[in-house]
Amino acid sequence: MAGAISSLGSRKTGTAHAATSEAPWVRVVLISIALTFLALFLFLPLVVVFKEAFAKGIDVYLASVSEPAAAHAIKLTLIAAAIAVPCNVIFGLAAAWAIAKFDFRGKQFVITLIDLPFAVSPVIAGLIYMLLFGRQGFFGPWLGEHDIQIMFAVPGIVLATVFITFPFVARELIPLMQEQGKEQEEAAITLGASGWKMFWRVTLPSVKWALRYGMILCNARAMGEFGAVSVVSGKIREQTNTMPLHIEILYNEYQFAAAFAVASLLALLALVTLVLKSLLEWKAAREHELAVRAASAQ
Repeated sequence: MAGAISSLGSRKTGTAHAATSEAPWVRVVLISIALTFLALFLFLPLVVVFKEAFAKGIDVYLASVSEPAAAHAIKLTLIAAAIAVPCNVIFGLAAAWAIAKFDFRGKQFVITLIDLPFAVSPVIAGLIYMLLFGRQGFFGPWLGEHDIQIMFAVPGIVLATVFITFPFVARELIPLMQEQGKEQEEAAITLGASGWKMFWRVTLPSVKWALRYGMILCNARAMGEFGAVSVVSGKIREQTNTMPLHIEILYNEYQFAAAFAVASLLALLALVTLVLKSLLEWKAAREHELAVRAASAQ
């Protein structure tokens, strides 16, 4: 009887193993398809961008990225990202904390609103801001009376960038905070910690890796945003042009070497973002491994 049960168990184990494994040729085919796709649609375009950027020599490249219009576009892109990322960090932390730690009516509606920029086209978002803050928009007459310009100026670019990027931090934090629960915060409050001390000593350290990861994604999206910014900026050279808009203008003017030179800077920023993301993932995995080892040793 025992032998029959053992045989049945072995048969089940073998069946389960066969169901979760695949033949070597299947693995090779799948890996080949993935690598071919990445080479064609990711690696090859990057190579072409850098090849075309340096096609007319290093002097043309340096002149293209340092001329006043390009320098202003780079500066404005960095300013928009520098404002949008902190705004989204504050909003993401507040929204994730409220959604993960409290129950309230309309929670699912708030989560849906956070996902809205993923569903709405950036061009539509830009048009909405135009209808609100444009000269003929809802707030246009009041803004005109007080000599405040939002559209076709830096404030409009910042508003559009913040709207497009605000889900990135919140969406990284919400699932993690929901999984962690609120027992640690409740324990800290029970032991006499104030609200701020609980946040700085308990909540923030437990989500620091997800927060940094969300900030990197948010920054990358902010620097590469095109659709919404193109609507609200007016594409005024040396005033409201960001790097993606400047690249489009150069390309339409048949200044291909200059367009690819500025594009290579954006590509370089994207590569730096990927390296930072990989480093964060490695450090988070390393920290988790050390914590597991320390817990096992106790």
